[in-house]
Amino acid sequence: MQHVERQRLKELLLAKSYRQGTFTLTSGKTSDFYIDGKQTTLDAEGGYLCGRLLFALIQQAPQPISGVGGMTLGADPLVTAVSIVSHLAGSPIPAFIVRKEAKGHGTGNYLEGKSNLQPGCAVALLEDVVTTGGTLLKVIERVEKEGFKVGMVLTVIDREEGGAEVLAQAGYPLHSVFTRTQLIG
Repeated sequence: MQHVERQRLKELLLAKSYRQGTFTLTSGKTSDFYIDGKQTTLDAEGGYLCGRLLFALIQQAPQPISGVGGMTLGADPLVTAVSIVSHLAGSPIPAFIVRKEAKGHGTGNYLEGKSNLQPGCAVALLEDVVTTGGTLLKVIERVEKEGFKVGMVLTVIDREEGGAEVLAQAGYPLHSVFTRTQLIG
């Protein structure tokens, strides 16, 4: 079943998210291809498949994962999909979102959904596409500052451009549904 879902997600990613051309990435690097993950993660079937496959990876975590989050906006559909899939599987994991800027009013929080998490629990962090790992390092810092443990870091696509190595060096191995090589050769 998982093999069929992974193959279908690959088809959707190539049809909806993969583009060739010249692009400037979030990291500032220039690339001859671009993967707009949101075109797939915001698609009903694509979002569901991402949720299923990421949840399957989370279930292999060395410790129980009690929350799933990531940086807005790329991670928003992913954390929601994983949370819903986990509920349907009878192992509910609440989602949270990390803001780019601290909330300017009220609580001033970086984390939305924090009250659904047990203090000090282990969480999984998600990203749609990882290039240099810079966004995830920011998320890790903010999440740990709030007192949570980062139990797992996952992405739909690892572009294989240094992000996995940067994260591993910081002590956070990256788990991916697809590497660039697996997706486009």
